[in-house]
Amino acid sequence: MSMVCLTDFEEYAKQHLSKATWDYYAAGADECCTRDDNLLAYKRIRLRPRILRDVSVSDTRTTVLGTEISFPVGIAPTAFHCLAWHEGEMATARATEAVNTCYITSTYSTCSVEEIVAAAPNGYRWFQLYVYRDRKLSEQIVHRVESLGYKALVLTVDVPYTGKRRNDIRNQFKLPPHLKVKNFDGVFQCVPHCCPIQESAGPEEYGIPANTLDPSISWKDVYWLQSLTRLPIIIKGILTKEDAELAVEHGVQGIIVSNHGGRQLDGGPATIDCLSEIVDTVQGRIEVYMDGGIRTGSDVLKAVALGAKCVFIGRPAVWGLAYKGEEGVREVLQILNDEFRLSMALSGCRNVAEINRNLIQFSKL
Repeated sequence: MSMVCLTDFEEYAKQHLSKATWDYYAAGADECCTRDDNLLAYKRIRLRPRILRDVSVSDTRTTVLGTEISFPVGIAPTAFHCLAWHEGEMATARATEAVNTCYITSTYSTCSVEEIVAAAPNGYRWFQLYVYRDRKLSEQIVHRVESLGYKALVLTVDVPYTGKRRNDIRNQFKLPPHLKVKNFDGVFQCVPHCCPIQESAGPEEYGIPANTLDPSISWKDVYWLQSLTRLPIIIKGILTKEDAELAVEHGVQGIIVSNHGGRQLDGGPATIDCLSEIVDTVQGRIEVYMDGGIRTGSDVLKAVALGAKCVFIGRPAVWGLAYKGEEGVREVLQILNDEFRLSMALSGCRNVAEINRNLIQFSKL
């Protein structure tokens, strides 16, 4: 089968993954309105191409936090890559290293942060962090990833509680016995009184005990995190200009405009629809990135035109893994890069710096 576009990888993954695994990756919260609108929102945006611009040479390179990447697409933090491919996150890391872009490693990875670094020692990586009721857990992993050479912390702020994903409940989704949340391997299986979160033992939620995440997380925890590390801090999960302003005031280095792939609050806005107001509020003081709904190179072009410094893909990376591991992820990234380069050229842009809001026209309903 010839893989021509990202939808081809989606079809392959749906056919070849188990129902419970496919449902886990595909899940949105409640009625999946926000998940679906992440995709539909791009269809409402039109491009205004400029012509006769000599696009014989094009350059897709850009920078994030001062580091050059091959094009403005990275891998978003998604959990449990070993469900899709036996090498899991190690394969993802090698693919992003080969393509020279950014890979945000999930806290909920089925390979440890050490294994991921060993698999792709020269890769450019950020680490996605949750704050736990037991702060020592979060502290320990911050120190681990900093010592391993991860280049930023991506603090995920939209999960004080886990969204209601109906199919996961119906399927009673659990990690199979041979897989673990490797970054916490052994932490939750110790004898009474030695375990710092012994009170959390009981029902499991996505590989760790339920009620482990801290719902009391607030802006003051950004300062707490800054006291632990010299790594840049990026906040993932902002959807409003008010919170974007607060992020700047709290001294973070970036924002990922994200609704968690529609997996948290259903009925919230599509991320691309939030981007302009956040970019206008930030006014270049910090970098703004985005995830959610990117499926084509023209989607990337639209997001960059509206002010995203880089976009991140979640589900498509998992589809690539399910297809052919490292090679599949590379193919997904290569297709997006080729489509982005073509969309740029057909719109009259020779490099990323020439992409701006003049390229965008919102279609009339």
